[in-house]
Amino acid sequence: MLTEVGRLARAASRKMANAETKTKNQALCSLAGLLDQSQETILAANRLDIEAARASGMSDALVDRLILTQTRIDGLASDLRRVAGLADPVGERFDGTVLPNGLELWKQRVPLGVIGVVYESRPNVTIDVAGLAIKTGNAAILRGGKESMHSNRILAELSQKALAQSDLPAEAVQFIDNPDRALVLALLHLHEFVDIIIPRGGEGLHRFCRENSQIPVITGGIGICHIFVDESANADKALEVIRNAKTQRPSVCNALDTLLVHRAVAPAFLPRVVEFLAPAGVTFRADEAAMGYLSREESVQTAGPEDFDTEWMSLVLGLKVVGGLDEAIAHTNAHSMGHSDSILTEEDSHAARWVKEVDSAAVYVNASTRFTDGGQFGLGAEVAISTQRLHARGPMGLRELTTYKWVGKGAYQIRE
Repeated sequence: MLTEVGRLARAASRKMANAETKTKNQALCSLAGLLDQSQETILAANRLDIEAARASGMSDALVDRLILTQTRIDGLASDLRRVAGLADPVGERFDGTVLPNGLELWKQRVPLGVIGVVYESRPNVTIDVAGLAIKTGNAAILRGGKESMHSNRILAELSQKALAQSDLPAEAVQFIDNPDRALVLALLHLHEFVDIIIPRGGEGLHRFCRENSQIPVITGGIGICHIFVDESANADKALEVIRNAKTQRPSVCNALDTLLVHRAVAPAFLPRVVEFLAPAGVTFRADEAAMGYLSREESVQTAGPEDFDTEWMSLVLGLKVVGGLDEAIAHTNAHSMGHSDSILTEEDSHAARWVKEVDSAAVYVNASTRFTDGGQFGLGAEVAISTQRLHARGPMGLRELTTYKWVGKGAYQIRE
């Protein structure tokens, strides 16, 4: 079964690589229009997934990742139109030079080829990946989780319909419409046809892909995000940033998990944090030093040994007092998953050290971690947020879905 899927994807990728920008943009706009027209059908399919998820006992945080609403579908359509308006990276020339013998050399962007994406819960990934793959002339093989099967099925069908309407191969977006987990392993072994694997889900999925894939794997999308409140931070503004990072959408990978507070300001600041966030439903896991500044109320508990290595994906916030910048950087590098970490400070030298020394894909100064997102970064959308170093890091937009070839243009030169 999957061998045929791979063969069709490889053939489609060759056609997509030669597609004109105008044609690819037409497919994106067509897909956006189909999303607008098919909202009732999409929402009906999504309700089936939500009902099944709740019946199975899925946590509220994971159910939130599964939910599609009219607003979220409108956002997906808007993102597609935004991607259509972005520059096409395919064919872009860069790093050009001319050798002493007159041979002209440059790098030229080309599609990666066939992208295999294995993901859990979020049906929006189907459209994000389809849109970015279309724009960059790639083909995509999608394998969503069983919890979002109904939603993914209709979204993949709409993607294929949009491709066909634009005279592009429908097989450029294929969905593995079978929840059998054995098919994930089969996809990871499809090295003849698939060029890269991108898992989007929990640590278990990422580990499984890294350990079993015969294809290069790009991992990311797991948080444990930190904010360090430095001694010099503006306390009132810091509270607003912390609230946004924790509560704006707590179930996502760039939401705040651990708040580090400088010892000098902890006595005054930590009680304000609890007072400010508790009405929004936030509960707290505080280390021994932080507990010393807090009253023992229902929302505040002593942190356990694993709490600072937990991606909460809910309205739970770890609180830790640190002695200063050195300890904050050391704790962040030890416990972060390399996603998004921020410092709130008025000291330029402290900000510079944070940016230089914190080893994460996105580091911030006086800003919420919630900005780590392809749409927020002006990329239109992202296929994933990579927390590794090769071949991309951070939100993977259009350029990150390309590689390059060297091109040499000469006047019949020969090597001496």
